[in-house]
Amino acid sequence: MKIVKIVPIILALLVSSVAFAQKNFTEIADASFEHHKYHGAIEEYKKAYSKEKKDSEKARILFQIGECYHKFMDEKQAEVWYKKAVKAGYANIEPIVWHQLGVVLKLQEKYEKAEVEFENYLKVVPGDAKAKAGLESCKLAEQWKAKPTKHDIHNEVMLNSKFYDYSPTFADKKNQSLIFVSSRPDGMGDGLDPNSGEHYPDLFYTKKDRKGKWSTPVPLNETVNTSHSEGSAALDRKKSMMYFMRCESDKKGKKDLHCHIYKAQKMGNNFGEATLFDLWDDTAAYRYNFGYPSMSSNDEYMYFSSNIPGGKGHNDIWFIKYDKKAKTWTQPINAEGINTPEDDVFPFIAENGKLYFASEGHLGMGGMDMFVATSQGEDQWGDVQNLKFPLNSSADDFGIIFEGKQEKGYFTSNRRNGRGGDDIYSFYTAPIIYKISGTVYEIGSLEPVQGAVVKLTDNQGVSVELITDEAGKYSFNVKEGTKDRYIQPETSYTMDVTKKDYLSAKTEESTVGVEESTEFIHDFNIQPTIVDGQKIEIKFPEVLYDLAKYSLRPESKDSLNFLYQTLIDNPTIVIELSAHTDSRGSDNSNQTLSENRAKSCVDYLIEKGIAADRMVAVGYGENKLIFSDADIAKFKTKEEQEAAHQKNRRTVFSVLRDDYVPQSSGATEDKVPGEEQ
Repeated sequence: MKIVKIVPIILALLVSSVAFAQKNFTEIADASFEHHKYHGAIEEYKKAYSKEKKDSEKARILFQIGECYHKFMDEKQAEVWYKKAVKAGYANIEPIVWHQLGVVLKLQEKYEKAEVEFENYLKVVPGDAKAKAGLESCKLAEQWKAKPTKHDIHNEVMLNSKFYDYSPTFADKKNQSLIFVSSRPDGMGDGLDPNSGEHYPDLFYTKKDRKGKWSTPVPLNETVNTSHSEGSAALDRKKSMMYFMRCESDKKGKKDLHCHIYKAQKMGNNFGEATLFDLWDDTAAYRYNFGYPSMSSNDEYMYFSSNIPGGKGHNDIWFIKYDKKAKTWTQPINAEGINTPEDDVFPFIAENGKLYFASEGHLGMGGMDMFVATSQGEDQWGDVQNLKFPLNSSADDFGIIFEGKQEKGYFTSNRRNGRGGDDIYSFYTAPIIYKISGTVYEIGSLEPVQGAVVKLTDNQGVSVELITDEAGKYSFNVKEGTKDRYIQPETSYTMDVTKKDYLSAKTEESTVGVEESTEFIHDFNIQPTIVDGQKIEIKFPEVLYDLAKYSLRPESKDSLNFLYQTLIDNPTIVIELSAHTDSRGSDNSNQTLSENRAKSCVDYLIEKGIAADRMVAVGYGENKLIFSDADIAKFKTKEEQEAAHQKNRRTVFSVLRDDYVPQSSGATEDKVPGEEQ
């Protein structure tokens, strides 16, 4: 009995073993690869490797496994298998392995290592344009990372899953809801995509609540989602018609058919039956792919991507225009000026008139990067610019959309530290905010000055004023009761601080060329003119004279220029300009000398343009010594004694009043400083 049961089992095993041996796993794997069944091809290649005897073919299989991992974006594993292929000598057969290794290293931000591999490849194939571009893009990526743009990036964790979530589009006029693509398992398709190993993607809907929190995404209704792959969508201006991408496969799901754009009318909370949207009036249209639609804000243009004949590369960006009179769309027009020999996809025509798209052909940071092009005239585009880091990364970045004309919106990326294969990210540019603030102090006491007027005047002559608080503080920040700001970009300002019984103070500030949010701190020290009800002497840089002389030295004129500026900055004050001598010499000669010294200062200021009736020259001789003869005698050295005498020989001023008005009789007007008279 035992023999009877065992014999059939042995026979079955023998038959199975023979069948296994007869299978050509290499051919099966190659066929799967050609049909983009990368997930299944990996296992088939691994089986083929275990059976292969020829070293060159084994090296090729290792390379193909790396290619499969690269195709469905497992760059770490792709790197492992490409390196195995290099070690097995495949680079001597096909040097392209160096190029591909450089690509996956670049995708992992290993830019220096990637440069080495691109250079290895270029030594063998020196004219290869892709390798040259790869090498240059590594250098650019390093520069862009070192100096990022001002965008803040956030992973929208409430939208994303561990599966592919990508290509969002706004589903309402207020931009408070989204429709996006996801391969999460709660969609309509229950089969697995052999390309990715995940469920066929469907379109999902989500909406923000009042607190800005996204609702749990739900699949769109069955009139839109099918067992096939649904892709990127776009809605018209009224958000009543949706255009979306659908890629069908045969009934067994083993063969990919082509992708086309469908449309569906909004009906309440759902969409009506989806119908094919004919973009190209050609009987061969079914043989080509059409996808990634984007509508202009006026519904007059639809941009999309396709591989129809007449393009620059595999997939190009095209557009059609709506003829209102004929109520028909034009035939597809190639978006000249932006397409490359590689894939150019995911167009988005923004309200600011610029065209955003994703490309593998322009210089980028890694995989697919996002770019912006500017209109160069009707139906022409140019000045293509990489959006740089952090909008772009070493991974695939695509599908950007903007909220109106604001510098904020959403895009898709499979960058590191995401939740799944592709994740949806939000972005915005934090506004550059400037403010000027500070404290006003009193010279001498260093006490804060309450009630000082701080006047801010821009380079157009527009002025605003603030009053310092109890702590002497002021701040030109946000205008009270508004969202407007006092300090604007690319603007120069002057600031004046005034208060009764104080001399004014002045400074300048500018935001020209300042590209970061900045708080400019300006503290002021203002000079009191009255203390305890009494006018006080105000010192200024020393006015020096030779012994027993009253003519001004050249350096004394520099000191008087300070006083000149004080009078200009305080146009309503009248001053007493006082001169003093030391105790040497007779009282009468010192009195005359001090009067002449005071007069020489006044005469100089009159020559500079200060009105004569704003100044009173007074000489005090030796009547107001700082150091008496007895004090000076206590100093041990002649140098110290002479320094004390010099302190006595001083010129000061005090404010007599602050209500000056120029006389109509022709008093000299103050004038701008010029050449010495």
